[in-house]
Amino acid sequence: MTTQIIYKTLLATIILLLSLIVAMYSTLIERKMAGWFQDRHGPNRTGPWGLLQPLADGIKLFFKEEFMPASADKFLYILGPSLTMFIALLISAAIPWGPDLVINGAVYPLQVADVNIGILYIFAVLSIGVYGIMIGGWASNNKYALLGAVRASSQMISYELAMSLSIVTIVMMTGSLSMSEIVAQQQGFNWNIFYQPLGFLIFLICAFAETNRAPFDLPECETELVGGYHTEYSSMKLGFYLFAEYINMFISGAVMATLFLGGYHFPGLDKLGLSPNVFALVSFMVLFTKITFFGFIFMWVRWTLPRFRYDQLMKLGWKSLIPIAILNVVITGVVILLNL
Repeated sequence: MTTQIIYKTLLATIILLLSLIVAMYSTLIERKMAGWFQDRHGPNRTGPWGLLQPLADGIKLFFKEEFMPASADKFLYILGPSLTMFIALLISAAIPWGPDLVINGAVYPLQVADVNIGILYIFAVLSIGVYGIMIGGWASNNKYALLGAVRASSQMISYELAMSLSIVTIVMMTGSLSMSEIVAQQQGFNWNIFYQPLGFLIFLICAFAETNRAPFDLPECETELVGGYHTEYSSMKLGFYLFAEYINMFISGAVMATLFLGGYHFPGLDKLGLSPNVFALVSFMVLFTKITFFGFIFMWVRWTLPRFRYDQLMKLGWKSLIPIAILNVVITGVVILLNL
C-alpha cells in the first residue's frame, strides 16, 4: 500500500511537470506557427532557434512589477488565478496515459485515479473552472474585468451543455463511465470517432469555447474589454491565467484523444511483441502524438478564423450545437435499440 501511494504521488508529480513544460513550450510553438502563417519570423533570438524564449518569458513575468488594485478583494484576487491553475491540472488525474508498467513483478498503472466515474469526475472538475475566472474578474473591482468574467462564465456554461451531451453518446455505446474502460474498448482501430463523428465535432467546437480560444476568445476581447477578466493582473498572477489556458488545451486534447481516438491505442501496436514497459512507453508516445495533433488544430484555427460576435457565439451554442447534440443522442439510442 505504501509503495502504491509513493508511486501515485510520483506519477502525479511527473504529470504536473509535463503539463507545465508543455504549457511553457506551447507558447513558443504558437508564436512560431503564427510567424509561419503570417510569413514572418517567430522568436529566434533567445537560445538556438529561440528554444530559450519560454524561459525568458517566465523570468520576465517573475520580475515584472506586481500590483494589486487598492479597492480589490485581496483574498479573492489571489484565489482567482490560483484556482484556475489548480483546476486545469486536476483533470489530468483521471486520464489513462498508457498501459500498466511492470516493475519487479508489481503492476503500476499509468493513471493517477482509475475511478469508475471518470467522465463525471472530469466534467465536475471542469464545471468548477468557471469560478476561477469569475472570482478574478469580480475581485479586481474593474468594470471591464467584470464584463470579461461574465462573458467567460456565460460562454463556458453554455458550451458545457453541448459538450456533456456529446459525451452521453459515448457512455451509451460503451456502457461505462470509466476512462480506462472506454480506452480498452477502442483497442486496435475500433475508435469512437468512426461511430460518433458528429459527437466528436461537437466536442471539438465546445473545447475551443471552454478554453477561450479563438474564434471563441471574446472573454479576452482587447478591442472591447481592454484585456478581459485579467485586466488588473500582472506578474505571475497573470502568468497563471495564461498558463492555465495552454494547460487546458493540453488536457482537452488528452480527453478528446482518450474518448474518440482510441487513447494510447494504435493499430498493430500490440502485435509488435514489445516488452510491457517498452510497450507502455511507446503507447504513451502515441497518446502524446494525438494530443500534439489537437494542439496544432487549436493554434491553426486561432490564426485562421476571425472572432465571433457575442450574439453569434451564443446563437451557435444554444440554437445549433445543443439541438444537434440532443438529436445525436436520440439517433444513437435508436441505433442501439435496433441492434439489441
